[in-house]
Amino acid sequence: VQLQASGAGLVQAGGSLSLSCTASGGISLDMGWHRQAPGKQREPVATITRGGSTSYPNSVKGRFTISRDNDKNTVYLQMNSLKPEDTAVYYCKSTIGATAYWGQGTQVTVSS
Repeated sequence: VQLQASGAGLVQAGGSLSLSCTASGGISLDMGWHRQAPGKQREPVATITRGGSTSYPNSVKGRFTISRDNDKNTVYLQMNSLKPEDTAVYYCKSTIGATAYWGQGTQVTVSS
C-alpha cells in the first residue's frame, strides 16, 4: 500500500491551497488528513468515511473541506482562509482493512 500526496506550497494568510492524496494497493475505508507543526503533536485536520461523512476540529471547521473520489481512491483537502497557525506538515491517512497507512507528508506554509 502506498499513499502519494501532492499540493505542498507557500501561501499568504487569507489564501487558499488544495492537497490531494491517492492510495494504491487496497480499497480505502476512512481517509483523512493530519498535520504536525514544529514542536507539536500530530493532530487530525479532517476525516471522511467511504460513505462521505466528514468531521473537522473546530480550528479548521468552516475553512477546510475534505472530499474523496472512491473510484480513484483519492482524498482531497481544500483549505481556504489560511492562517499562519495552519503552517505544518500535512499527512494523508487511509485505513485499508484494519490498518492505517500514512503518506509521506507535504509542507504547507502560510506567511503573515
